[in-house]
Amino acid sequence: MMRFKKLTTILFLLVCCFAQAQFVKKHGQLSLQGTQLVDKNNEPIVLRGLSFGWHSMWPRFYNEKAVSWLKKDFNCNVVRAAMGIELGDYSYANDPQFSKEKIEAVIDGAIKSDIYVIIDWHSHNVNLKEAKAFFAEMSQKYSKYPNIIYEIFNEPDYETWWEVKTYAEEVIRVIRENDPNNIILVGSPHWDQDVDLPAEDPILGYNNIMYTMHFYAATHGKELRDRTDEALKRGLPIFISESAGMEASGDGPLNVKAWQEYIDWMESKKLSWITWSVSDKDETCSILKKTAKSDGKWKDEDLKESGIKVREFLRKYNTQE
Repeated sequence: MMRFKKLTTILFLLVCCFAQAQFVKKHGQLSLQGTQLVDKNNEPIVLRGLSFGWHSMWPRFYNEKAVSWLKKDFNCNVVRAAMGIELGDYSYANDPQFSKEKIEAVIDGAIKSDIYVIIDWHSHNVNLKEAKAFFAEMSQKYSKYPNIIYEIFNEPDYETWWEVKTYAEEVIRVIRENDPNNIILVGSPHWDQDVDLPAEDPILGYNNIMYTMHFYAATHGKELRDRTDEALKRGLPIFISESAGMEASGDGPLNVKAWQEYIDWMESKKLSWITWSVSDKDETCSILKKTAKSDGKWKDEDLKESGIKVREFLRKYNTQE
C-alpha cells in the first residue's frame, strides 16, 4: 500500500511539473479585461499560490530551491515575497540591502521556475519615500519580466482611503515610469477589508491596477464576500493576495468548512488567491514545522494541518496549464 501511495505521489509530481513547466511562457503578460485578470491571449487566468512569511522573521525560506519546491510539490503558479518593512532586526528599515537580497532570491527563483511572483511591500503604515525608492529600483530591474506583480501596500490599518490612494498614486507613478504593463496591487483600509471605499473612488489614469482583499475564514464571514461582490459589480478588479482558514490572528483552529466556502466563492468569480504563509512560527497559519528544511523537500511530517490542506487545495484547483 505504501509503495502504491509513493508511486501515486511521484506520478502526480511528474504531471504537475509537465503541466506548469512553461506556465509564464505560455500565459505571458497579464492584464485586465474589466475586473478579470487575463493572460497574453486575453483568456481568463486564475493565480493560486503561497505567500512567504515576513522575510525579516523567516529569511531562511527565501531561496530559489524553496520556490522550486512550492511549484513542484504544492503546484503553485505564483508565490508572494513578503518584505517586512518595520518588523524584526532584518527589516527593510534596519537592513535594506539584506532585505533586497532575500526578496530578489524569491523573484529570481520564480522567474527560473517560470511562475508569477508578487513583490509585497509588507507594512501597515505609509512609508512613501522608502516605497518609491524601492519600487523604482525593482521596476527598473524587473520590468522586462511578465512574471512580476507589484503589491505596494500590504495592509493599511487605520489610514483613510484618501491617504492610501494618495500614497498609491505616487508609488504607481514611479513604477509606471519603468514598467508600463505589469499588474500593480493596491491595499484598502482596515486590513484590506474596506474594498467598498476604492470602489467608490478608484485610482484613475493607469491601466492594470487591481485592489487586494484579505480574509481569514474563521473570522471573516459572508458579509466580506458580499462587500467584495458589490465592489466587483461596480467594476473594481479584486485580487486575494492573502488568506487562510483560521482566525485573523493567524492562530486558533482551522475552520475548513468556512475556508471551503471562500474557495468555492473565489473559484466561481475567477479570483486569484494567495494563502499565508511559508514560515515555521508556532501558530496555525505558518504551514511548516521547525523540522522543515530551508530549501524545500518537505515531507508530510514537516507540514502542519494548514500546510497539508492548502497543498490539497492548490493541487486540486491549479489545473490550468
